[in-house]
Amino acid sequence: MTDSEATVRRRKPEPKSKKASDPVEPEPETVESEKEPEKKPVPVEKLLEDEDSYSPYVDILRVITFLFFASCGLSYLISSGETFFWGMKNPPNYLKANWWKLQLNGPLYLTPEQLAAYDGTDPAKPIYLAINGTIYDVSSNARTYGPGGSYQYFAGVDASRSYVTGCFAEDRTPDMRGVEDMFLPLDDPAVDKHWTKAELAELRAKERADAERQVYEGLLHWVNFFKNSQKYSFVGYVKRPEGWPGTEPRRQLCEAAQSQRLKRQIPEKEAS
Repeated sequence: MTDSEATVRRRKPEPKSKKASDPVEPEPETVESEKEPEKKPVPVEKLLEDEDSYSPYVDILRVITFLFFASCGLSYLISSGETFFWGMKNPPNYLKANWWKLQLNGPLYLTPEQLAAYDGTDPAKPIYLAINGTIYDVSSNARTYGPGGSYQYFAGVDASRSYVTGCFAEDRTPDMRGVEDMFLPLDDPAVDKHWTKAELAELRAKERADAERQVYEGLLHWVNFFKNSQKYSFVGYVKRPEGWPGTEPRRQLCEAAQSQRLKRQIPEKEAS
């Protein structure tokens, strides 16, 4: 036997026996690939049928429904729960057309004659009133300031004087001269003799200062009322002729205001 034949016929070595302590190699897992189902092509006829059956009115109805409920919710929030349908008694300024006109065009400047046209007798015009030269739109309370209303005397005019005197019909004027007299005590010789001339002069000066303060505070109350009101909006200012109010005669106190005046009180030490 030749060396080459011996090499060919040599037995293969037997595999070594594995010990129990040898690590076991995991057998590779066979992953079966998932096959996606084949999509069948949609017939052209079916696509044309679906296109013909589509109606845009459904989408339009959805949009309208959304806008309706959004409008209700927005109205509820802005009106603080007053209404769902924008029917607010006192809408905010940015929902008023006149307010936007004012922002775009600036404040109005009206003469007393022009202001008189906005007294509520013309339904096509808003109702304006003025106090201390400032004009406000009070159309939202037409039942009060319009014709037949309890405060109709304030419409179409600056009636600052009447806010203090309480004489609505007589004092429809902004002229405040002499209004402080309603807060001054009446002179009475039988009472005034308890002071010397110097004391009486000093007392009268103090009384006048107090009276002027009461007039100022009384008018300021109503000025702030309209200025801070959520119902009424600022419109503009009243134009007065040069030299006013000196161009007009000084007014007398109305009867109601005059009747409130009392005599000066005798000092306690003198009365005792």
